[in-house]
Amino acid sequence: MLLPVIDRGDRSLRDHLSQVGAAATVNSDLHYQRWIWWPEREDLSLEFTRLLASAQEGGATFSECWLTASRIDFTGDDGDDSWHREWTATAEVNRGRALSAAAQGHPATARSNWLRAINYYLTAAYAFDLSPDKRRSALASMRECAANYLNCREPRGEVVSIPWLSEFALQGYYLPAPASGDAAPVVICIGEPGHHKEEFLFKLARHASERGMALLAVDILGDDTGLTFEEVSLRHKPEHAIAPIMDYLIGRDDVDERRIAILAYGWSSSFVARGIAFDHRFAAAVCDGGIWDLHLGSFLDPQNRPFDVEPCPELQADRILMSIKCPLLVAASARGGLKADRIAELTDRLRAGRGDRDVTVEISEGTETAAGQGRSDNPILANEFIFDWIASRIGAQSLII
Repeated sequence: MLLPVIDRGDRSLRDHLSQVGAAATVNSDLHYQRWIWWPEREDLSLEFTRLLASAQEGGATFSECWLTASRIDFTGDDGDDSWHREWTATAEVNRGRALSAAAQGHPATARSNWLRAINYYLTAAYAFDLSPDKRRSALASMRECAANYLNCREPRGEVVSIPWLSEFALQGYYLPAPASGDAAPVVICIGEPGHHKEEFLFKLARHASERGMALLAVDILGDDTGLTFEEVSLRHKPEHAIAPIMDYLIGRDDVDERRIAILAYGWSSSFVARGIAFDHRFAAAVCDGGIWDLHLGSFLDPQNRPFDVEPCPELQADRILMSIKCPLLVAASARGGLKADRIAELTDRLRAGRGDRDVTVEISEGTETAAGQGRSDNPILANEFIFDWIASRIGAQSLII
């Protein structure tokens, strides 16, 4: 179980203050690699770090996170069930508060609690060895809370269905821009592997709204809760989902089709880069620009790959790079899946292939945090930069508050 870092028992404040003056210096030993709370479960420790970082965006509260973590017990055989049980319990407390606030006519409080409930249910579903039924139940509750959040929002959001495959449609959340009377610029926020669209409601929606943009949050997991990104991508090329999403937005009367940007959240593939490479309707894009495919292409080069690995001609990374016409932001992390020097090397190839086109590269360094994989340790810094960049490229204007 997670033990408290500091425990002063019932010592009085006077006792504590008397100790402070006696110490000439206070030593600390902080390092990003020591953000591991359960050494035997690094996966869940990283998820806990993500959860703590989401507190600044309204996706959690520190106190609830620590209290819930203190109840999780990994000493027995049901560690993943303990994780699921405790985060579900915290999610349901927040859902109960949201329902009560909405019934009493307090939509702002209801929205805050819906967002936290969404995140806690998502966390409950994260455990690797969780049974499929428990995972589906947690994700279904998460989606229910998301729908309730949209109903409390002003202007009200929508759960939308976007035709894609005969097997299932894409589900998305459309959050209109603050009322202006004109067709609004829009940013599509789409989840790379491991990301659900529900997390964009507390991570990204505020940044879009404050800059006068509508937001479409979408993933390619369909309108059910049982599929994984890997299951979808094994049967279908995820980049083929990008065009139907754009088609849907262009068909809306409240969207300015000349000012649509796309943001690939996460950095685990290049499917968004492949999707926009030959679709020139986008006004701006934030994605890896095909760098991940370049990296894989180099790794699988005939001179480097093992004898039993077949080449991957479908990558064609260089062609993708040269085909992206819109302004492009590559926002990476220094301690992500690729090292900063490798990103710089591949980015040079990207720029060479695009001539004098608008390419911006932003690598979050450890000196400012936000340098971990997916910037999970401090996403707000990257999100502020990203949405300012998008706004400058598509002509969105920040609201005066």
